[in-house]
Amino acid sequence: MTAPTHWRKSTHSDGDEGECVKVASLDEGIGVRDSKNPGAGPLTLTRHEFAALLTHLTSRP
Repeated sequence: MTAPTHWRKSTHSDGDEGECVKVASLDEGIGVRDSKNPGAGPLTLTRHEFAALLTHLTSRP
């Protein structure tokens, strides 16, 4: 039996289910989904792509 996916949101997000994205470790990489529309499915990135995204986002002024 597969364990349920554990979705996390940033501690910088406001409210429990506000306008935020959630991330989870998936077998095929890192999943990113809209907290307002989880049924739409995740955008799946490789771990390398996700690391590059975080580097880009945290290096912005």
